[in-house]
Amino acid sequence: MASLSPGAPASAPLPVANHDWFFDRDRQELTLAYGIANSDDLKLQLICQSGSGALELAAVFDRPSRVLLLESGGDTERYPARSEPAGIHDGQYVTANAKTKDPVFQRFRSLGWIALWEGENREPLVAHPASQTNIERFFAACG
Repeated sequence: MASLSPGAPASAPLPVANHDWFFDRDRQELTLAYGIANSDDLKLQLICQSGSGALELAAVFDRPSRVLLLESGGDTERYPARSEPAGIHDGQYVTANAKTKDPVFQRFRSLGWIALWEGENREPLVAHPASQTNIERFFAACG
């Protein structure tokens, strides 16, 4: 994770080997998750009910947090968050609610990356070119 100030301009980050955005549909529930395929190593999950426009955000942090801070292309948003022990591994499961129409998600949708902040640490979550369609499919279906 790099250390920057939220909202500070940054050049487009590069994808990380073995990490990507994965789209899943289970009936009406849609999930867009960033991490390693076929593992429980996930950095951020976006969950919605088809057509709802409402998002549930979930991340795993080292410590409890009352805020989930996201940034994409200069747009930032702070979401009030809840924390609880992660269970399957060390850390805290941090959740928050958002809307697909929030500027940070619209920017993510167009750029293919979003940064997750934990304290002063910024971690860009970047789609590989072949998976950028997963982001569009998720937001188009969520509404």
